Amino acid sequence: MKIKRLTLSALFTSLALVLSYMEKFFPLQLFIPLPGVKLGLANIVMMTAIYFIGWKEALAILVIRCMLASIFSGSITSLCMSLSGGLLSLLVMLAAKKVHCFSVYGVSILGAAAHNLGQIIAASLLLYSRFAFGYLPFLLITAVISGSVTGLIAAAVFRLLRAGGFRNYSDHMVRE
Repeated sequence: MKIKRLTLSALFTSLALVLSYMEKFFPLQLFIPLPGVKLGLANIVMMTAIYFIGWKEALAILVIRCMLASIFSGSITSLCMSLSGGLLSLLVMLAAKKVHCFSVYGVSILGAAAHNLGQIIAASLLLYSRFAFGYLPFLLITAVISGSVTGLIAAAVFRLLRAGGFRNYSDHMVRE
């Protein structure tokens, strides 16, 4: 089981990194003219990890993906921004999943909103200014859109995994 988890975690990390990189090719600013707005496709992988592998593996996937992405981009600022948003997002999604009152869509939207909040907090600390919080209402509106899209895709992935014989447990993936 440990080798299976390690293999899945490595596969998920690679997939999250590729999806994160591919987002640069979607001209989202044509539709939402705000700097820094992304769909958050790596969140699909994070949600799948949370629901099918476990929170420890999801945390490892997040940290490794953020570190590799910052190495590839050559930016320590991007590491601070992505880690702060990602860690807060992961905590919120884990809490939302645990209380069982949110669907996959709700968990995704809350995760997107938390990611934006985490990045605004990091930006305000890096810039020594609270003016970054003025951007938050716009980002929260986009979080509803991006969280809905990634939630829709994650729900489809979950259906495919279950149709393939995988059941989701809070801390491990089991093939029936």
